[in-house]
Amino acid sequence: MKRLCIDTSAYSLFKLGHKEVVQLISESRYIGMPSIVLGELRAGFRLGTKHQQNEAELQEFLNNPVVECLDVDNEAASCYAEIFADLRRKGTPIPTNDLWIAALAMREATTVITFDAHFDRIQQIAKIRLDR
Repeated sequence: MKRLCIDTSAYSLFKLGHKEVVQLISESRYIGMPSIVLGELRAGFRLGTKHQQNEAELQEFLNNPVVECLDVDNEAASCYAEIFADLRRKGTPIPTNDLWIAALAMREATTVITFDAHFDRIQQIAKIRLDR
């Protein structure tokens, strides 16, 4: 299976048992988990009533040997700038956090798994957009 990078929607629906995303993640030999996604997830956990349970489940996911946390660095910043400039020139901006997720996926040469259509605008990355 491909090297994957998951966005927040993919992780959330994975946890809800969405058949396609569960299969993709289960068959993957590499899963990049952007630090941006971790921030979005943890913000959501703190707003909910199952903070500790959600955090424990996330930690279990992160402890899987095929999962790697992807942090922003100089190379990711260059990828971000390339994607940002391309989308701006085309007049098709997307949310900033998703630009960072795409930049990390580009740096790692991974396929983004998402349910968000705006990733379709990004030509520099491979993506699989699933339906809810």
